[in-house]
Amino acid sequence: MKITVVGRGNVGGGLAKRWEAAGHDVTTLGRDGGDASDADVVVVSVPSGSIADALGGVTGVEGKTTIDTTNAFHGRNDEHESLTHEVKSIVGGPTAKSFNINFAVLYDKIDEQSPKPGNYYVAEDDAREVTEQLIRDAGYDPINVGGLDNARLLEDQIDFIMAVAQNGLGQAFYRYWAV
Repeated sequence: MKITVVGRGNVGGGLAKRWEAAGHDVTTLGRDGGDASDADVVVVSVPSGSIADALGGVTGVEGKTTIDTTNAFHGRNDEHESLTHEVKSIVGGPTAKSFNINFAVLYDKIDEQSPKPGNYYVAEDDAREVTEQLIRDAGYDPINVGGLDNARLLEDQIDFIMAVAQNGLGQAFYRYWAV
C-alpha cells in the first residue's frame, strides 16, 4: 500500500517506520508540504491547530482515504464537530480517526507485547478496511468505536488516558477482550 504521512513527529514518523517495516511504501511530508497524488491513504499527524495549514501545503489529497491521528493539544477549529471532521472537510474522501490515544514513545515495544495491544478507531465504511489493516500492520489489534459521529468521543479519550498515565500507571498499552 502507498501511504503518505503528513507529519514527521513522534506519531507520524513512528508509524511510518512501523509501516515501512511491514512492507508498505511510505512517504513522509513535513512543513514544506509535498505531493500525495500516488497515495492510497493519507495519514494526518500534525499539531491540531495546524491541520488546515499542513494539508494546504499538500497537493493530491482531494478524495483520498484519510486517517486522522491528531489530538486537541494545540487547539481545535470549533467550526467542526471534531478534528477528524476538519480533516474530512479539507480532503473530502473516506475518513477515519485512529492512533490518537497510543503513546508513540512505546512504538518500539509493541512487538514485545503478547497479546497485541489494542488501538481504538472510528471510521466511515469506505475507510474501515484500510484503517484496520494499517492498525494491524502497526502491531495493534483494532477496536472499532463506530462511525465519525464518535470521532469527538475518541478525541476526548486522550484526557482519560493521560489521567491514567499521570496517576500511577505511566505510559502504557491498553487491551480489551471479547467474551
